[in-house]
Amino acid sequence: MVMGLHHVSMKCGTPEDLERAVEFYCGVLGLAVKRQWPEGVMLDTGNGLIEIFSNGEGEYRKGAVRHFALAVDDVDWAAQAVERAGYRVFLGPKDIVIDSAPPCPARITFCVGPLGEEIELFQEM
Repeated sequence: MVMGLHHVSMKCGTPEDLERAVEFYCGVLGLAVKRQWPEGVMLDTGNGLIEIFSNGEGEYRKGAVRHFALAVDDVDWAAQAVERAGYRVFLGPKDIVIDSAPPCPARITFCVGPLGEEIELFQEM
């Protein structure tokens, strides 16, 4: 039985890439390091982990996963923090309603992280 999402995994090519990623996720977005080893780290999102290895080829490709979303309590603050840190916010903060049953009102923004990953910052309203 599936109990939830354990982690999202990413690879980068150098220890400097890993350091930059940890600074972004911990220093900018406020995540905490859960586990660390010489070539990697697991960062605690509150209800799952982001795992990053520095033993990749350094080639970043987009596959079937288009983005991952992090739940936040203030999208506008998160977008400003990302921009202040020098990262690109490519879709605004904006209000949406997912046309589902029941409808899901949310405020969202999208940014590009330090490894080229697309991240949605999602605030359910």
